[in-house]
Amino acid sequence: RIYCNLDLIEPLTNAFKNLIKTGFVTELKTWDGCFNIRQKKGDTSPSLHSWGLAVDVNAAWNGFNRPTSLSEGFVRCFTEAGFDWGGLWKRKDGMHFQLSKFPA
Repeated sequence: RIYCNLDLIEPLTNAFKNLIKTGFVTELKTWDGCFNIRQKKGDTSPSLHSWGLAVDVNAAWNGFNRPTSLSEGFVRCFTEAGFDWGGLWKRKDGMHFQLSKFPA
């Protein structure tokens, strides 16, 4: 069971379908969370995990501000489903995917 925002259900379902269809699902080793009320790392504002609008995967291999082990194809399965990837940020968060657009 995954606890998340209702607006995350369709994009997350599509991301998983993309992973299965392309075979990149074999890279998915661990599910490391979605809904978690907390602040952003190194910040005082709330994390998008606080609203169930972000997910973390393969955390043990994709630590915060460290190189990522996720392939470009794996990442594309999420970005094409409507997610932004933390692995592209200045302070890399390779385990993190969050919705690109939020409901009004």
